[in-house]
Amino acid sequence: MSTKVMPLELIDKCIGSRLWVIMKNSKELCGTLRGFDDYVNMVLDDVTEYTMVDGVKEKTKLEQILLNGNNIAVLVPGGDPEA
Repeated sequence: MSTKVMPLELIDKCIGSRLWVIMKNSKELCGTLRGFDDYVNMVLDDVTEYTMVDGVKEKTKLEQILLNGNNIAVLVPGGDPEA
């Protein structure tokens, strides 16, 4: 019999590790997860933001960011959009 893991438990295991976040708009972010709440609002450190502008992927470095959980489409633990 397998053990069920709830989604928030899985995200909790990712605290302190790299996380690739794909947003509902055309942005993607990769950073270190520092914390989150029940609505999956999250704080990322050492962030690289990827944005598509006229078919060209632009990178922006950010020290820290607070993401609204309503705008998150996909979370990829340990993922990297450049890999």
